[in-house]
Amino acid sequence: MYQTWWKVLAVLLVTYTFIAGLLLPVPALPIIHETIRNLYFHVPMWFSMCVLFGISVWYSVKYLLKGDENYDLIAVESVNTGLLFYVLGLVTGMIWAKYTWGEAWSNDPKQNSAAIAFLVYCAYLVLRNSIEEEQKRARLSAIYNIFAFPIMLVLIFILPRMTDSLHPGNGGNPAFGRYDLDSYMRLVFYPADLGWIFLGIWIATLRFRMRVAERKKLEEI
Repeated sequence: MYQTWWKVLAVLLVTYTFIAGLLLPVPALPIIHETIRNLYFHVPMWFSMCVLFGISVWYSVKYLLKGDENYDLIAVESVNTGLLFYVLGLVTGMIWAKYTWGEAWSNDPKQNSAAIAFLVYCAYLVLRNSIEEEQKRARLSAIYNIFAFPIMLVLIFILPRMTDSLHPGNGGNPAFGRYDLDSYMRLVFYPADLGWIFLGIWIATLRFRMRVAERKKLEEI
């Protein structure tokens, strides 16, 4: 039972996010209007991605220290799941940009940096697929993964703050949480963050178990 409570909580929180996110009132802000509801989905995608990439780095370090193949599998499946949330974050951001900035991709520094960081992690998967020897593949990809994480953080959270950007929280623009989130939005936003993070970890766990099952089948053949 203790292993499933957080999965049940994930389902309940995400379900609550969809229902309350669409029904509860939101501040009447100029330009943004009702699109501010996308905050319940766009931002949690990035939080989930960062958590999953952080888990991946943790297990990459553990693999380098102990050499357990399971640690390598957890690392790569955390990256795979993190990239799923990365794509969802980009897509929800582009939809939001279309309605608030006038076009889905305006070459904003935040968007460009996010695209570059996405390619950095795609290169991680390319690296893994280009090496046949298992231990060498796991070792080199673990090292790459450890360096990719801080690069991603710099590209997404630091560099856009140093340039002119339309994105809230960057280029001198205030973030939503500072001025615009009212009590109703906080009732949805914080549970949404937790729910999507738990859901991401759940997906990564399922993918890891599938990889372990596939490995056992190959060993039996």
